[in-house]
Amino acid sequence: MPTSQFVTKWDQKFQIYEFMYLINFFKKSKSTLIFLFFFTLIFVPILYFLVKPKNKLPVYNPVDVNPRLVDDSVKHINKDHKVASFTLINQNGETITESDFKDKIYIADFFFTRCQTICPVMTGNMADLQEYFKDDREIKFLSHSVTPIMDSVPILRAYATKKGTIDGKWEITTGDKKHIYDLARKSYFAVLDEGDGGDQDFIHTEQFILVDKKKQIRGFYDGTDKNEMKRIIKDIGILKNEN
Repeated sequence: MPTSQFVTKWDQKFQIYEFMYLINFFKKSKSTLIFLFFFTLIFVPILYFLVKPKNKLPVYNPVDVNPRLVDDSVKHINKDHKVASFTLINQNGETITESDFKDKIYIADFFFTRCQTICPVMTGNMADLQEYFKDDREIKFLSHSVTPIMDSVPILRAYATKKGTIDGKWEITTGDKKHIYDLARKSYFAVLDEGDGGDQDFIHTEQFILVDKKKQIRGFYDGTDKNEMKRIIKDIGILKNEN
């Protein structure tokens, strides 16, 4: 028999032997293969979820914000900034404090009822957000009047009714002017101009501020921009997943 034919036949026999070996191996290892299949199917996605980069919102401290927005008394703070405690009066004449927002994510803004420029647009956008999150008990809204002397409780009540606010969901508030202005400048970083909260001090801002359950600021948005409302909705989703 020629050498080439001998080699060919040997190769064929070896291939058959190898094939039979693999068949026997798979028969004996059937349970192992099934286990590996389901392990890959179930645990690999879980592992990917655990190790993939988390999508998180920034936490804003005074040093992270435009210095013109930050009161001099807090400009040095570079960590652990939280919205200060507050005492306000809502549209129903009820006292509202930070405890009413415990374990809540909320959006804050500053307005006045007689405003005919940016405030109606802002209030309309806030109403749209309220409608979107009306069944979500984790989400609340907090509006501060920047003309608290003029915006009495009856005026706020009429305004709230006109704008369709949901009591307990959206607090439209008045209170001590200096207290409200301190919140705007030292807690929320909502306005560029300086002031002391006195009679001649007036703030006007389109900012919406997103606050998490730890009273940390997590986002700033243009309250007159519809596209920014989409961004708020998206960011709240990120924040809820983070929590």
